[in-house]
Amino acid sequence: MRLGCNHNNTIKIPQPDHSRKRPMTKTDPFDISDMILTKPGTIVDSETLLRNTQTRIWASLKKDYRYKGVPDNSTKFLRQNVFKKFNAVVLYVDLVGSTEIALGLPYEKLAIIMGAFAQEMASTVDHHGGLLLKFMGDAIIAYFVPSKRVHFTADQAVRCAKSMSLVISEGINPILSQYDYPELHVRMGMDYGTNIVVRYGSDPKLSHVDLMGRSMNMASKIQSVANADQLLVGEDVYKLLHPRLQEEFEIVVWKDINWKYRSLDTGNLYKVYALK
Repeated sequence: MRLGCNHNNTIKIPQPDHSRKRPMTKTDPFDISDMILTKPGTIVDSETLLRNTQTRIWASLKKDYRYKGVPDNSTKFLRQNVFKKFNAVVLYVDLVGSTEIALGLPYEKLAIIMGAFAQEMASTVDHHGGLLLKFMGDAIIAYFVPSKRVHFTADQAVRCAKSMSLVISEGINPILSQYDYPELHVRMGMDYGTNIVVRYGSDPKLSHVDLMGRSMNMASKIQSVANADQLLVGEDVYKLLHPRLQEEFEIVVWKDINWKYRSLDTGNLYKVYALK
């Protein structure tokens, strides 16, 4: 399948790992309030997911637990597609109040908490079929590349963001509160569109690779105007969502924010939707 604007460039879409394929269930695929991915190949109830998260966070704080980390599938994918264009759903996750958190914690505890937060978020992205682009201090950038079912990819990206919020609010924060550590809160922004892979240098194996594009920029702009613990999505994402997921969003009416970005398709003000 060819994606993007350059007909000479064929994107190598990440292929699913069938050894990690999820078992079929009778659960409505658009009703996941009580069923969430916890590790590759399985689906468990949210209570089990949160209990596992809390166990890891507690062990990190008290028993020097070390995360195994998430495979860096993104770098491999980008190196295979240098200077090629493709469409993707981009997700920005930014930690709110990170300066206050850093000032209020010993360095050792700060490193443990931030490391655990990053690994839990990266794991959630991986379990929902996304690719982790990078950590940027207190922010995480991920992207989801569609193959044939772009609507399904948009749904998965939104489910990923919802799972992230759940892991933070009901998995991580209760453990932090037990030890009088500050709770974590995030702003999330999401958009869909064409991006291009860039490589800074001539070495195909060692030179840094990255993504650039309007959806990258818009996801960042959208995230910057979100409230704490809020997910905002651009209209290009919203239009791809299943109607049942669309019902969970409402259009943002700008009051105190000068939102000036316009749709490339219509020229009208670019619409943004908030998860209720």
